[in-house]
Amino acid sequence: MPEAKNVQRPELDRIDRELLVLLAENSRQTNQGLADALGIAPSTCLARLKALKASGVIERFTIDVDPAAVGMPLQALVSVRLRPGARHLMTGFAYDLRKVPEIKQFFVLGGADDFLIHIAARDTEHVRQFVLEHLSANPAVAGTQTSLVFEHGRGPAQG
Repeated sequence: MPEAKNVQRPELDRIDRELLVLLAENSRQTNQGLADALGIAPSTCLARLKALKASGVIERFTIDVDPAAVGMPLQALVSVRLRPGARHLMTGFAYDLRKVPEIKQFFVLGGADDFLIHIAARDTEHVRQFVLEHLSANPAVAGTQTSLVFEHGRGPAQG
């Protein structure tokens, strides 16, 4: 299970924020291309990029794959409530979720629900099987609610 990071994060200036926006739009841009877009020297750009990675501001570089292109055209959000006596199992439950291939992302929540899980599936039967096998069968789970995703968009802060 990943450990909490206790790294002192730097104060981000305008250049750092613009660099993050450019990388969120396309993380495969060259250092030269980023430097040109920012109006700074390539060495300065590289130093800032390394500092953002070292401080944990940039956690990783990744790609977004169209779920439909890999045979998983249906997306769903599943809200999960744990039993009141099972709250101590939240950390282990979250750890186990990281191993399930259908899960695109999940959130640990405060409020009525404990988790919100975003999954990709082949069809509604696949969603049903996912909920039955990975959630309903878990004795810590008190209940679930599944919502199908018709459209997925991103806001400007997401990248």
